[in-house]
Amino acid sequence: MTHLCVSIPVDAADAVGAALAAAARGAERGASMVEWRVDALVDALGGAQALPHVRALVRGAPVPSIVTVRSAREGGDWHGADDERVSFLEALCAASVPGEAPAFIDFELADFGRSANLRQKVELCVVHPGQVRDVGTRLVLSAHGPEGRPADLVRSVAAMADAPSCTVAKVAWTARSVRDCVEAFELLLARPKPMVALCMGEAGVMTRVLAPKFGAFLTFARAGGPGDADAAAAVAVGTAPGQPTVAELVERYGFGCIGPRTQVFGVVGWPVAHSRSPEVHNAWFRERSQDAVYVPIPVAPGWESFKASLSELLAFAPLDFRGASVTLPHKEHLVRFVRESGGTVDAIAARIGAANTLCVAEGGALRCTNTDAPAAVDALVAGMGIDRAALRGRRVAVIGAGGVARAVAAGLADEGATVVVFARRADRARAMCDDLMRGTDAGAACGAFEGRVVAGREGELGCGCFHAFVNCTPVGMEGGPDPDGNPLEDVALDGAVTVMDTVYSPRETPLLRESRARGARCVDGLAMFMDQARRQSELWAGLS
Repeated sequence: MTHLCVSIPVDAADAVGAALAAAARGAERGASMVEWRVDALVDALGGAQALPHVRALVRGAPVPSIVTVRSAREGGDWHGADDERVSFLEALCAASVPGEAPAFIDFELADFGRSANLRQKVELCVVHPGQVRDVGTRLVLSAHGPEGRPADLVRSVAAMADAPSCTVAKVAWTARSVRDCVEAFELLLARPKPMVALCMGEAGVMTRVLAPKFGAFLTFARAGGPGDADAAAAVAVGTAPGQPTVAELVERYGFGCIGPRTQVFGVVGWPVAHSRSPEVHNAWFRERSQDAVYVPIPVAPGWESFKASLSELLAFAPLDFRGASVTLPHKEHLVRFVRESGGTVDAIAARIGAANTLCVAEGGALRCTNTDAPAAVDALVAGMGIDRAALRGRRVAVIGAGGVARAVAAGLADEGATVVVFARRADRARAMCDDLMRGTDAGAACGAFEGRVVAGREGELGCGCFHAFVNCTPVGMEGGPDPDGNPLEDVALDGAVTVMDTVYSPRETPLLRESRARGARCVDGLAMFMDQARRQSELWAGLS
């Protein structure tokens, strides 16, 4: 069993009540352990004055406790001498009242190994083969890399394995790429004793979610966050970058149902923290009882980054990576990757030159397709109040020249619309239009589309001759490069035109808000998002 541990910082005596209330809510939502991060409290008050408050935390906890006084050297708030910190832990673990000694204490390997005297003092606090005291607390030895993978990671794990007093080995470092996550999984599979191996930061979220798949002793979660009932409490912030809330792990990711045979899917892009895809796809997996989980996989821009990350995911067989939604800026990279890997590029993806869906068959064969194109057409015609046939002869301005723009332009042109493409770089817009009109695949015939895709000229966006505008850039996206931007800010709009945004987070972008105020019909990105996601989910349900 992998414990779900809610990690709660307590920095002042008057925060004890709120911390205990947060722990109770965490336990109600599925947490089976609580970590009390009391380094700031002990540092501020001193060990003797802090001791009764920490005992109150342990005594009042609804689930077994870990007590951590993290050194500032490894990202904590304890700035005092090591012997003072150990004296506090010894007094805590020697509690004579039942229920006031924690189940575990966490102590850093680097300090544990600094001197034999310090190590002996720590070992007085915990269960080990040579212990003569009547204690019930066990030791978590830990090593951290806030700046990235520690150079001595493998040596640290070996040292923890060799320490008889170490019950649980824990390593945590800030992930910079998918490779860091895979290495954490490899450590768990080769663990010599109960182990925690996780990566911090946005790139490490999958290690927290997939901890049960690889047999980790526990994973950490925070008590609350924005929009959560705990938002007003200081405990909501968590204790390390990238910690999901308890509710997110349980309700969004189905933490309690993840096991060794769980298939892994994800959303690959940059950024992905805003994506609703994990929420949507995990709910659909549960509805059809598919043993699968969908996680965020941030991959930095660039072909080499994408190629390296996908290669790592596919090469690590124990992950059972079976597919992905691929979003900005990697949709064109996906087509290239599948081709170079000897996989199958569906006709629609080949024609567009971009794909948003990767499927991995049981034997490892790759296939990619594009569900954006049909979803975009469905969303736009619904917003315009017409059927597909009525698109013939309509003029639609598409803003952008990336993978989404390619899919939208292709889908609309296939229905007979005239698509005019506008982009910051005119050469990219022209190249995209040339590709689409001649076909991106060697076997595609010229004039593959019934309509036309042409590059717009400077100043033509506001010519007044378009029936619809579709934004296919990240302008207006939460967490994107220009969240307050509006690509049609200087274009006259009225009730005769329809404005569609492919951005769905937020649902009401500046573009839609201002276009609606000018009288235009508006289509938010959620309809297209849900349609393309549904098509992806159906493909993944059929994998064998």
